Amino acid sequence: MEPTFLQILFLGIVQGAAELLPVSSSAHVIVAEKLLGLDPSSPSMTFLLVMLHTGTMVAVILYFWNAWKRTFFSNAESFRRMILHVGSATVMTLLVGFSLKLLIEKVILRGTSHDEMEDLFGHLPLVGSALLAAGLLILAAGYLRGKNGQKELTLPSSLWIGASQGICLPFRGLSRSGTTISAGMLLGLSRQRVEEFSFALAVVITPPAIAKELLRLLKSDAPSASPAHLVHMLAPGLIGMLGAFFAGLLALKLLSRWLEKGHWAWFGWYCVGFAGFVFFLASRGL
Repeated sequence: MEPTFLQILFLGIVQGAAELLPVSSSAHVIVAEKLLGLDPSSPSMTFLLVMLHTGTMVAVILYFWNAWKRTFFSNAESFRRMILHVGSATVMTLLVGFSLKLLIEKVILRGTSHDEMEDLFGHLPLVGSALLAAGLLILAAGYLRGKNGQKELTLPSSLWIGASQGICLPFRGLSRSGTTISAGMLLGLSRQRVEEFSFALAVVITPPAIAKELLRLLKSDAPSASPAHLVHMLAPGLIGMLGAFFAGLLALKLLSRWLEKGHWAWFGWYCVGFAGFVFFLASRGL
């Protein structure tokens, strides 16, 4: 079943808001697709998700550009530190993420194919469990670090934040922004600084993730993965991308406001509540 324009616009808004709020976009998109009767694993939906991710990435760059210029590009020393911290954190993300994926594939789920594992992590009970874990982490950071931290970003703290991002790679429902910002807050960093750093990491890691999905899509033998069909999906995909872009900008404004006011734990309560809803849907056989 191909998604309609309205469904694509709806998914774009869901993706844009949930991707940039610490509530897990993958969990929300999977639930939304299931409720709409769409197949998340189909080539059409994979292509659409790639375009939605592109829209949110552009929103992040636009929103944080001035802050990054002040923090990372104000002088040569700041730029050097940025390269060191972002580069080190990204390397740690890849080390932790791929090690964890290998552990799951080769040890825990030995004999399971890559496609089967991808399908497994889209099952609602696992999505709900990841959401619950993210919610508890956000609550811990919100209540244990309710006051604004004062520590500056250092190489060790960058590595810890990068490692926390790596843990999110295999698990749908474990919010990347929620996990990395919470990790930085628990390390005593200021909310503003860790927010800027978390989304700088997102801009680095999102293009390779998009390229990986496109490559997997182009290698697919499904008829709906043909170039002609993907070109046919381009126009509706652009509608979704615009929805994701504008929803992402609004979500970032809300995120910054709640961080500044010390309401970080509110996102944790939302994740816990949404995890309960996901478990309910799973019990109904969705």
